[in-house]
Amino acid sequence: MNPLKVLIIDDSALVRCLLSEILSSDPDIQVVGRASDPIVALPMIQSLKPDVLTLDVEMPRMDGLTFLEKLMRANPMPVVMVSSLTERGCDITLRALALGAVDYVPKPHGSMREGLHEVAREIIEKVKGATRARVRAPARSSTSESLLPIHPVGLAGYASSRLIALGASTGGTEALAVVLQRLPEDCPPVVIVQHMPERFTLSFAQRLDSMCAVDVAEAKDGDAIRPGRVLIAPGGYHMEVHRGTTGLSAKVFQAPPVNHHRPSVDVLFRSCARLCGANTVAALLTGMGADGARGMLELRQTGARTIAQNEETCVVFGMPAEAIRLGAAEVVLPLPEIAAGLLRLLQRGASADPSPRPAPVRARINS
Repeated sequence: MNPLKVLIIDDSALVRCLLSEILSSDPDIQVVGRASDPIVALPMIQSLKPDVLTLDVEMPRMDGLTFLEKLMRANPMPVVMVSSLTERGCDITLRALALGAVDYVPKPHGSMREGLHEVAREIIEKVKGATRARVRAPARSSTSESLLPIHPVGLAGYASSRLIALGASTGGTEALAVVLQRLPEDCPPVVIVQHMPERFTLSFAQRLDSMCAVDVAEAKDGDAIRPGRVLIAPGGYHMEVHRGTTGLSAKVFQAPPVNHHRPSVDVLFRSCARLCGANTVAALLTGMGADGARGMLELRQTGARTIAQNEETCVVFGMPAEAIRLGAAEVVLPLPEIAAGLLRLLQRGASADPSPRPAPVRARINS
C-alpha cells in the first residue's frame, strides 16, 4: 500500500516543521512538500499530486479561504484546516467547512511545539480520515449564499413532549445546517452533540442561529430544553438531558472522554434513552468513527424512533454505518430528507416495534 501523500501549507516555518514531524511519524503518511503560502503551493499541488492538504487560515499574499474556494472549484480534494482558537479563527474555519474543507485542527495556545504534539494523534487521524471523505465542489457561488435560509418543512400536528436528539462529527457542521434550516420555529426541542473543541461550538451555534427559524445556542448547565430551541453541547464538555421539577434541562459537565470524544454523542443519546425513551426521535449524521451508534441502539430498544444518514450524502460514512450495522437505525435517509423524516416520526409517536433490527435502506419514509 502506497503511503498517503500530504502537502503542508502554512506561513509559519515552525508549524510547517512540527506538522511534518508529527505526520511523518506515521509510517502510512509521507509529507511530500511544505509551502509558505498558497501561491507557492499551487505548482507543488500540480507536480506532487498530494492526497491531502493541511491549510493555514491566515497567510500573506492569499488567505486560506480565498485559496480553498478556488481549489474546490477547480480541483476538489481533501483539505484539513489548521486554525487558531480565536473568535475570528473559529468563524473562518466554519466558513472553510462550508466551502468544502473536510476537517480542521485547532492551533494551541501557548507553546506551539508542546501544544501540537499533545494533539498529534488527532492530527494524524484527521489527515488519514480526510482521504475517506466524499469531497465535492461547493454547490453555491459564494459563502454568503450558503447562509441564506431555506424555507422550513413546517409539518403541523406532531405530539407534544417529544424530543429530537442529533449527533454528528466530520462533515456535521454543514449537515446540521441543512437539517435545522428545515425545522419550523415551533418544532419540539432539539439537543445536539457535534464533535468540536472549545470555543468553536459558540461560533457554530451563533452561525446556525442566524440561518434558522429555530433559536440555536451553545448549551449552558441548567438551560431549559423547550420547543423551538436548539441546544448544542459545548466543546470540551459532555451534555445530558436532565429532568427536574420544571421539566427538561441540559446537564453540562466535564468527565473523561467517551469513544475518544468530549462531548460524546453516546453520552447524550444514553441520557435521552433513560429519561425520554420512546418520546425521542434521534438521527446520527455524517462522521468518522462509531460514537453515537450504541447510544442510538439503546434509544431504539426503549421504543424511540431513529434515523441514520445515508452513505451517498455523508462526508464520512462512519457513525451512521455503525448504527446501521448494529440495527440501531430504523430508517436510512439522504440528508435533505432528514428534517421531514424527524417530524414525520414525531407525528407517528412511538408505536413501532422497538426491538433492534437492520434498517430498511430506503429513500424516504412512506406516509
